[in-house]
Amino acid sequence: MNDSDNVKFRLNNSELWGGLIGFGLGIFVIRAGLKLKLGTVNDPGSGYVLFYTGILICLFAGTIIVTALTEGGPTFGSRWANARWTKPAIVIACLVAFALALDPLGFLLSSIPLVLLLMRLIDPVRWELAIPVSVLVPAGMWWLLKHALGIQLPSGMFGIG
Repeated sequence: MNDSDNVKFRLNNSELWGGLIGFGLGIFVIRAGLKLKLGTVNDPGSGYVLFYTGILICLFAGTIIVTALTEGGPTFGSRWANARWTKPAIVIACLVAFALALDPLGFLLSSIPLVLLLMRLIDPVRWELAIPVSVLVPAGMWWLLKHALGIQLPSGMFGIG
């Protein structure tokens, strides 16, 4: 008898719970698709893609559940052991600050500090490279979105952008 025949069911199996949550999400998407009416292949309704996407989610989640039950899986504690939260927390804080500053300052004046902070704090880049990139990339994106694609961006209280 090998080790794979001796798999025990554990409630702290993180893959089992991930699969169950995914399966529940798939059921929710299927129900949302059914509420929006499926239609036919030649005349699909608004819920057509949602319905079949939900079926795919359920199939994928089902394979995860079966694998977790037959082969076992890591515990929740082992997934979070030695996790480093400083950089993800910095990114989240920068994105929250960007979202709060976008309307009052406008796209350009809020995205330049965002890019500069991310370049210096997450994966430190030399100032000589970080400053031009943090100005040119948002300016290029602003030009592409505003002029090439005709998308209206917030200009802020200073009217820049």
